[in-house]
Amino acid sequence: MDEPQDITNDLNPLSEKSTVDNKVSNQKQPGFDLGVEKDAGFHGEDKKASPNPSGRKTGNNIAQIKGPIGLDIGTANIVVAYNTSNDIKTHMQLNAFFMIPYSNITGKTLSNDGVLFFHKNDDLYILGDSAENFANMFGGNTRRPIEKGILNPKENESISVMKAIINKLITKPQKKNERICFSVPGDPIDEPASVVFHKSIIKRHLLNMGYVAESINEGLAVVLSELSGNNFTGIGISMGAGMCNICFSYLSVPVITYSVQKGGDYIDAMVGNSVNEPSTKIKVIKEEELDLSVEPRNLIETGLHIYYDDLFSTLSQSLQKVLGSSDNVPRLSKAIPIVLSGGTVLPRGVKKQFIKALKNIRLPVKISDIIIAEKPLNATAKGALVMAASEEVDM
Repeated sequence: MDEPQDITNDLNPLSEKSTVDNKVSNQKQPGFDLGVEKDAGFHGEDKKASPNPSGRKTGNNIAQIKGPIGLDIGTANIVVAYNTSNDIKTHMQLNAFFMIPYSNITGKTLSNDGVLFFHKNDDLYILGDSAENFANMFGGNTRRPIEKGILNPKENESISVMKAIINKLITKPQKKNERICFSVPGDPIDEPASVVFHKSIIKRHLLNMGYVAESINEGLAVVLSELSGNNFTGIGISMGAGMCNICFSYLSVPVITYSVQKGGDYIDAMVGNSVNEPSTKIKVIKEEELDLSVEPRNLIETGLHIYYDDLFSTLSQSLQKVLGSSDNVPRLSKAIPIVLSGGTVLPRGVKKQFIKALKNIRLPVKISDIIIAEKPLNATAKGALVMAASEEVDM
């Protein structure tokens, strides 16, 4: 391997793009229900859609989606991407749920109001975007079927919830052999966790729906979405809520993939603990007000600056460690870009702060630029769609 090169002078701090769009075991694992119970009646948004200022697609007015399809199964959101005659469309639902006590009248009322939910035992599970509305109304927090990028073993209904939200976004295929490509994280380098179970559960569900289903590494999906002009060569980093996924891609081949189990949730929780505020409040401020390019104005913003720096330091040091110790890094004569996507890159000033962190490390490749994905929340689903479409053409 060539002598690692100092990248301090290789980065071109171009103007930052706008980041606002506005071994598988068959045994049942502890904490998991491998399927939806027969008596768990699903209901959802079949009458009308609720007001939707976030731009998320809700209600049952989503047209039948034709394959190929890209599916991003994220800690915070599930996003579907598909082709229309003119362009790529995306729909999104919050990957979350909120529980309320069951009563017959409540169930009927929720159905009439277009709320996505299912009933099991003595509880109603409010799903997707509706869950956040209920959490805010009751002064509580939503719960997530996915934690740190993989299925949450502490939630008994994590699989049922995830399946239900997927079924809201996509229907069974219209024809045989329609392809769907879904995102999976890389194996974490900092935690003894495996993505095999997580990946297999999702694939089984999509196969049972009737799709030809394949997975794609989340970091590679970012490369396929954003680096077509660079022959799909570069480093893709998806900075989501639960983790950061990294892929070194050479001509679309994922040479190195891994993940770091720190992300937006980590920032929210650490800042919240530091300033004695709920993480949900920190999340709103981070997503709607934070500007990392200016000095913090208060204690919460100070905390956000500190933990963004901590995340970027962890991420850049992981790049130095993993790439520097690998024999798979190709010998490249040209510098390559790094592209960042995911909800954690939405605040202004992310590019500048990430470059600052990179200047403290040495990599075996030169970096030409840091690019923020055009639509950070949709990049993974779009890249999965690119892969699905390519596989369908090959067939």
